[in-house]
Amino acid sequence: MNGAPPTSLSVCVRDHVACVRVGGRANFSSSVDFKRLLLQLQADGCAEIILDLKDCTLMDSTFLGVLASAAMKCDTARQAGSRNTIELFQPSERILELLDNLGVLPLLTVLTVAPPMGAFQRVADGQTTRLELNRACFEAHKTLMNMGPDNERRFKDATEFFEKNLRQDEEKE
Repeated sequence: MNGAPPTSLSVCVRDHVACVRVGGRANFSSSVDFKRLLLQLQADGCAEIILDLKDCTLMDSTFLGVLASAAMKCDTARQAGSRNTIELFQPSERILELLDNLGVLPLLTVLTVAPPMGAFQRVADGQTTRLELNRACFEAHKTLMNMGPDNERRFKDATEFFEKNLRQDEEKE
């Protein structure tokens, strides 16, 4: 989209709480870096991840699917006794509406006040291969599709498209 600010990710970790600032339009091209960051934070022992969405203008379906997958894993971990959470701080009404329509919002907590954090470090853009990007797009859309019958209709064609691309990329490897 011309004129849309590129996605920026920055993070601050304090104790076992991580705050990730997502700026610009959160889209498929940043979804792999976002997923890597969430997995690394959890591996490092961050039980609480706050997404500061004040400067996030929109999330596309791939980014939403990555977020949904992470939220589902946290929800499953919580049911098993873990304290893992993903919380949103200052999401726009549009993002809240998207999350609600896709059935993701019940897995998240919306904060009205963020805990005090320190300095944020920009997350460097990783080297994402076409294979990784197609895998992320396929998995994200599959996650969204599995969240309910309405989503199945919405994302069936996209999921099939990404699955076909993924298979082609895997054959080239």
